[in-house]
Amino acid sequence: MSMASFKVRVRVPPGFSVEKARRAQKALASKVKLEGVKPSQVRLVGGVDLSYPAPNRARAAAVILDAESLELVEAESLEAEVRFPYVPTLLSFREAPPIFKVLRKLEKRPDVVLVDGQGLAHPFKCGLACHVGVVFGIPTIGVAKRLLCGEVESFKDGRAPIVLEGEVVGVAVSVGKGKPIYVSVGHLVSLEDAVEIVLKCVRGLSRLPEPLRLAHRLATSGRI
Repeated sequence: MSMASFKVRVRVPPGFSVEKARRAQKALASKVKLEGVKPSQVRLVGGVDLSYPAPNRARAAAVILDAESLELVEAESLEAEVRFPYVPTLLSFREAPPIFKVLRKLEKRPDVVLVDGQGLAHPFKCGLACHVGVVFGIPTIGVAKRLLCGEVESFKDGRAPIVLEGEVVGVAVSVGKGKPIYVSVGHLVSLEDAVEIVLKCVRGLSRLPEPLRLAHRLATSGRI
């Protein structure tokens, strides 16, 4: 699926400029770095997710786990007003601000953060994980439950490249017995290392890596 296929077909508030948002998105994408944290350097691994208890209210959650034991170290959540409209392929501008707020509540700083969403596996190479990583200046990895764009090639050893317009932008990873998850670089990590870090965070037959499973529970139910 090409980038040209993604056209905005929703109403936006008066004065809102999709073109300006797209330029900001392009600037963020240009700052993404594909090298950085190594799996051996990760002591604390974070996870962030959010839910929408009301149309313009988001509940953001952030957790930090010990990377070896996957035991919970810290957790924070908050509710915030969401002002940015829902615009396809610009979702990160809506979801990143509450995530920034909850990350700032954490006392510890994780070595890498898993984000429930896309990284480079995005039509404009700037999903939520890229947005959070670049703005917050922290290594991030996008872990999505569905494919947003590109084509998944053949699986080998439980992994399959995600190719968008001739470029590998992520990896589909089979975990447990369910559908694959879609891993892509957010910021300050290579794709190979991102996949390794994510797999180290998978516990049992759970489809989601443990930081995102716990962040999802906290975001949706208010407790872990």
